[in-house]
Amino acid sequence: MASPGKIRNRKPFGSSSRSESYDQDDEDHVNAVYQRPTARSAFEQALDTPKASVAVVGVLTALAFALRFYKINHPDQVVFDEVHFGKFASYYILRQYYFDVHPPFAKLLFGLAGWFVGFDGHFSFDNIGDSYTENHVPFVGMRALPAILGSLTIPVVYAIMKETGHSTIVAAFSACIVLFDNAHVAQSRLILLDATLIFFLALTIYSYIRFRKLRYWEFSVEWWGWLIATGFFMACAWGSKVNGILTVLTIGIAVLVDLWDILDIKKGHTLEYFWKHFLARALGLIVVPFIIYLSFFYVHFAVLTYSGPGDSFMSPAFQQTLIGNELLMHSQELRYYDVITLKHRDTKVFLHSHPERYPLQYEDGRISSQGQQVTGYGYEDANNHWQIIPTKALPEAGRGRVVQHEDIIQLLHVNSQTLLLTHDVASPLMPTNQEFTTWPKDDHSRHNDTLFYLDLVDGTAGDTWKSKSGHFRLVHVPTKVSMWTHSKQLPDWAFKQQEINGNKNSMEKSATWYVDEIISTDSNLDLAEINTPKEPKKLGFFRKFAELQLLMLQHNAGLTASHPYASSPINWPFLISGISFWTENDTQKQIYLIGNAVGWAICVIFIAIYVGIISADVVARRRDIEAIPEHIRNRLWNSAGFFFLIWAVHYLPFFLMSRQLFIHHYLPSHLASALLAGSVLNFILSDTINFPISVAGRRTHMRPSEYADLGAKGPILVGVFAAIMFAMFVFMAPLTYGTPGLDGDAVNSKRLLSSWTLHFAAKNT
Repeated sequence: MASPGKIRNRKPFGSSSRSESYDQDDEDHVNAVYQRPTARSAFEQALDTPKASVAVVGVLTALAFALRFYKINHPDQVVFDEVHFGKFASYYILRQYYFDVHPPFAKLLFGLAGWFVGFDGHFSFDNIGDSYTENHVPFVGMRALPAILGSLTIPVVYAIMKETGHSTIVAAFSACIVLFDNAHVAQSRLILLDATLIFFLALTIYSYIRFRKLRYWEFSVEWWGWLIATGFFMACAWGSKVNGILTVLTIGIAVLVDLWDILDIKKGHTLEYFWKHFLARALGLIVVPFIIYLSFFYVHFAVLTYSGPGDSFMSPAFQQTLIGNELLMHSQELRYYDVITLKHRDTKVFLHSHPERYPLQYEDGRISSQGQQVTGYGYEDANNHWQIIPTKALPEAGRGRVVQHEDIIQLLHVNSQTLLLTHDVASPLMPTNQEFTTWPKDDHSRHNDTLFYLDLVDGTAGDTWKSKSGHFRLVHVPTKVSMWTHSKQLPDWAFKQQEINGNKNSMEKSATWYVDEIISTDSNLDLAEINTPKEPKKLGFFRKFAELQLLMLQHNAGLTASHPYASSPINWPFLISGISFWTENDTQKQIYLIGNAVGWAICVIFIAIYVGIISADVVARRRDIEAIPEHIRNRLWNSAGFFFLIWAVHYLPFFLMSRQLFIHHYLPSHLASALLAGSVLNFILSDTINFPISVAGRRTHMRPSEYADLGAKGPILVGVFAAIMFAMFVFMAPLTYGTPGLDGDAVNSKRLLSSWTLHFAAKNT
């Protein structure tokens, strides 16, 4: 640190020394009345020592482990989404490819935990209530992973509050809100993703705060260390669950605010200085996290090398990289005059035709061609057989008889000896689309209407058409429509089969088909010989990564089906409804995910108080009224403001989503609200704070220090609050742990709100 003489002789504000001018703008180094540490209350002095702090966090951590590991072996059955995430762990152990909307990091950890405790992967987690004990599944070891991470979240919350300058008692207050929360405990005791997400969210917050506190030691080893740590933990949160991207957005906003402040010309910084900070943050918070995120998928692909239940979600090229995949084993080149069956990729119906004809007039009065019906049929049938007819001269043998991308072909319906045809006649169910029918092969008057262009998906010139893997669109040459189908059934006159019609968007993605089977071939090759297993093909990592990311986004957005326990984001902070995780009828036991009503109410109240304080301060300052001391205001806007930002970014985006939403999506925001509640409590109880909290640099302009003093009222109030929270936790514990069973009256007593859909409740008389 500089000597007093050097401090007095510093250059005035606005000089060319960038570090001096930057230091002077620190929120923590401001003019304040000096307060001796020994002048504080006895309670504050006793609790503010390092030994007392270690003792407090030690007790909180021990309680966290006790509450989360208590009866972790109950129930010994599959609970709620363990049917998904337990199953995914088994796929990693068996190395079978699966598909899920969430990134793989947390699920990889579950797979590793299962492997470590001896799980062989052969239990399939099919249904809620399936027994672990009867199937010899080491489920306790797998549940221990989230329990450990959930328990370790408590000391991280405590550390966050201490690092932001709050006293031991305030840090304990925030930690208790999470420690005694029934929803956090319930999520942490099961094979679910939320505990992993929340743990790494907390570590991201902690690391970023430590990074910001070193801003006077910019570009030092420790500064770089906490910057990289922030990026690493942020990537872990992002890689744990799809909504972990909100953690990335949170840090991104905070960094933009920081860079905007550095860019201010009034700070005296050069553009070179700004760009150094920009590039450093880009490296630590963009490049490093992205590399870590990519590494999760690299491991994911490296482990899942065998064919599995996720194959069908992926492209043919992707599927053929998996050992034992059907496309890899049975895909073969198609030749002219092969007889084949064609299947729609999405609805899985066969292209089908039968002698029956379209009615002359439809119910809406439109007229048809009365041609032979072409439909989609869900079962194997001889009327599904089509022969590939060339429209060009072919050699007697050789590669010239192989069908290729962009070939013009005809399809002959084998049983009726008619050619597939479409024309400018409206289809039965969709007047905007074209009717598909057939035409006698010997009648050449409509030859052009039977010509179709073979468009292989992602095909290039010279690519061969293959069964199983050769996904394609069949585009009509004269009218440019694609052969398409949808799930709506035709009337009884078509035996309630699916309609086949011509979609005017020739590039429609859902107009994709594939050849399911070769019935007979003109080739001299033996089909049994062709179907022998082949070596997996290679596909670049980035192609696989990009394909999977797109599918994850599409399927996540598509989760719009109704669910009995889905809820609206507006309900979450108020605990309007929870989620039934598990029930056992014989014993009337149940697990119902719901938060601790006391803790959640406090968080909502303190969020409202914080918004009120900030709003009132803004209005007062417009009238030149300084109602809050500058150093207190800085702490409210920066530390508490950062917590509010975390809460808002992890909560408000859900209002824009149309997918299924549940109360557990609010848990990251609840963690942030617990941090904010601690800051607001400190503001309410005392007008003192601990500062400075940042690490002073060699040339930092030091200011008089101040120490927070909540007096005796702080420990007493927090002690009473913790006792009430614990009492509420114990009261709701039968719904959290799923034991003991409750009779109808006891269930009714636990229902604090009528909107809670608890099982086994007694009927009101």
